Amino acid sequence: MAYVICEPCIDVMDKSCVEVCPVDCIHYEEGVDRKLYIDPDECIDCGACEPVCPVTAIFAEDDVPEQWKEYIELDANWYKDPDSVRARINELKPA
Repeated sequence: MAYVICEPCIDVMDKSCVEVCPVDCIHYEEGVDRKLYIDPDECIDCGACEPVCPVTAIFAEDDVPEQWKEYIELDANWYKDPDSVRARINELKPA
C-alpha cells in the first residue's frame, strides 16, 4: 500500500511533503504539472507526508475518500504516461 495525493493538491503544490519524504518518492515536473505524484513502487508507507500537507490532499491508499478514488490510479499512471494523466487532471479540474 502506498500514499496517494488527491484533488486538493491541484494548483497548490505546497511541497512540504517532498521535504519530509525519506525516500524521495514524490515527484512532479516543474512548470508542467498541477499536482504532486507519489510513486507507489517507491513509497515505503511511512506516512511522513500526510500530516504536513496543508490542504489534506494525502491519504493512505485504503483511506482515499470515495470521490477521489481515481487519484490512486492517476498517481501510479503518471510514472508511465504523464501526458495522459495531465490531460485527465485538466478534465477533472479545469485551470
